[in-house]
Amino acid sequence: MTAYLAKLNPEQRRAVEHGVGGADDRPLLVIAGAGSGKTNTLAHRVAHLIVNGTDPRRLLLMTFSRRAAAEMERRVQRIVAAAPGGAALAAAALTWSGTFHSVAARLLREFAERIGLAPGFTIHDRTDSADLMNLARHELGLTKTESRFPTKATCLAIYSRTVNAQTALAEVLGQAFPWCAEWDTELRGLFAAYVDAKQRHHVLDYDDLLLYWAQVMVVPAFAGEIADRFDHVLVDEYQDTNKLQAAILLALKPEGRGLTVVGDDAQSIYSFRAATVRNILDFPRAFSPPARLVTLERNYRSTQPILAAANAVIGLAAERFTKNLWSERTGSERPQLVSLRDEADQVNYVVDRVLANRERGIALKAQAVLFRASHHSGPLEIELTRRNIPFVKFGGLKFLEVAHVKDMLACLRFIENPRDRIAGFRVLLLLPGLGPATAARALDHMASADATALQTFTPPARAEDAWRPFAELVHSLARHEAGWPAELEQVRRWYEPHLERMHDDAHLRAADLVQLEQIAATYPSRERFLTELTLNPPEATSDEAGSPPLDEDFLILSTIHSAKGQEWRAVFVLNTVDGCIPSDLATGTPEEIEEERRLLYVAMTRAKDQLDLIVPQRFYVHRQTKSGDQHVYATRTRFIPAPILPLFEPRTWPLVARAPAGKTPMRGDLQVDIAARMRGMWR
Repeated sequence: MTAYLAKLNPEQRRAVEHGVGGADDRPLLVIAGAGSGKTNTLAHRVAHLIVNGTDPRRLLLMTFSRRAAAEMERRVQRIVAAAPGGAALAAAALTWSGTFHSVAARLLREFAERIGLAPGFTIHDRTDSADLMNLARHELGLTKTESRFPTKATCLAIYSRTVNAQTALAEVLGQAFPWCAEWDTELRGLFAAYVDAKQRHHVLDYDDLLLYWAQVMVVPAFAGEIADRFDHVLVDEYQDTNKLQAAILLALKPEGRGLTVVGDDAQSIYSFRAATVRNILDFPRAFSPPARLVTLERNYRSTQPILAAANAVIGLAAERFTKNLWSERTGSERPQLVSLRDEADQVNYVVDRVLANRERGIALKAQAVLFRASHHSGPLEIELTRRNIPFVKFGGLKFLEVAHVKDMLACLRFIENPRDRIAGFRVLLLLPGLGPATAARALDHMASADATALQTFTPPARAEDAWRPFAELVHSLARHEAGWPAELEQVRRWYEPHLERMHDDAHLRAADLVQLEQIAATYPSRERFLTELTLNPPEATSDEAGSPPLDEDFLILSTIHSAKGQEWRAVFVLNTVDGCIPSDLATGTPEEIEEERRLLYVAMTRAKDQLDLIVPQRFYVHRQTKSGDQHVYATRTRFIPAPILPLFEPRTWPLVARAPAGKTPMRGDLQVDIAARMRGMWR
């Protein structure tokens, strides 16, 4: 009768069969280790409930994406259809399956008139919400303050974090937005005005969906009415829930009967989205008697040596559910702990190893390079472009496409070629008090001269303070007074005040600019730097936008956060050093450090056959202190202490000197006006 469960391992089967046809009605917590078949287990549990008489319409299944919900429904239908007499049951749809937010929207539509909402309310996306926030900013006069008030996007992020984390505004500002802490009073007034505006316009934003649902569940009559609809509530990725979502679940099933949550505390890495690992850690004790715990430890992805090292890393966590992943894939290669000189050698090592793997039959798409922060991949992206190796990046824009890097490059291009109006226009519009018309006049003034002509141009009075240092910078760089690559440092130091003026997260973006300096130092001249970066410009891509290159194969670059849930045959983790993993921006509290440990664990458990953790002996950092920018000597990440080193294969990458590219001599006695020929083609 249960042949459709035959392929499950014993732990998976215990989770699937819990409480079905028996007396045990405790809530169920399934701790599903990386690669342990979590989705398959949850789908089988839903199917098993249906086969054993649960009405699919009385099942509530919540996931964290529409795609995950659709895939879960397809799997459930296939499993049910394979059960004896399941053909008819498989036709019955899971009518309550979706994301937390989609389920919330559906319920709020139904309850609208009873809870003071207009029946025809609309739901704003993030862009619409930011625009409405901006309207409220303007009406309160906050766009005209002497000090720069946070942008609409930052205001919305603060509001969202406060709502979802159910945390006081002052605490949110102190922990996540310290540069906005001086605006506490004004932000409170702004958020009150924003809520009033939403209610006047009969709209809800994305965060309201959960907030309103949670508030509905506080009213006993409404909570009972909604809870009575569902015999079973099942939740995927429970480690990624926030306090609002946990409150909703506990209100739906206060005694826990019929409640199943699946997740892995060791993969809780989204606190910046207000998720809290406490939800899953505290789940068993939220009920009396406590929830039943089933742990899935068999891994179907990685070799045993990789798992042994990952187990050791997470085993040092201060608080966790105990589990030790194991695999029947024995393997002989331990994860490599690669020591090399600096970030330049790190790039060369990765590219050489990736290409060697390709020659051994591991496609580029089966390999991934992971990193803690998006800007860590900057030098690698340049080298991949230089060697014509196609790649796709997940987790932010490609390095050369972020606005602040483009601003810096535009400044260099303008100085190199004063007739480049596109670059000149972009740079001039960075200056406060200078608009498009004045920028056009300044460029016209220079049309028959060089960049130094800016010093004789008279800007509007409101732009004088910004104009003088810019004209001096252009004059100095046009004369090559500092030399290369010091010229780029000059540009950065001029640009940094503008960066702070234009971007709330300037301190984070500054790291990209320092990274650009390090890349520039590998080129012999400003002209060569600009030329080679432009020959094969990367396309803008992100998690949601852009498409893979036209090549049939391409390397994967990804932040660790964006890599969660993925797997590759070979994985390279950049900068496995203190300061990067853990990030020096995330070591303020023990909780932050523990999440950084989990990040490394997630990165390691993406690898199926080969794992390389790379430890550059020194790297460049940007410090907003008197010591300034400097190279620092790195230490191996604290998450791989000496006692667990035997689980890794130490390797020192050989340092190979690379000869600078030579110049091809050209004859000086031959002159042909090719440009004239090109113009003639269109006449």
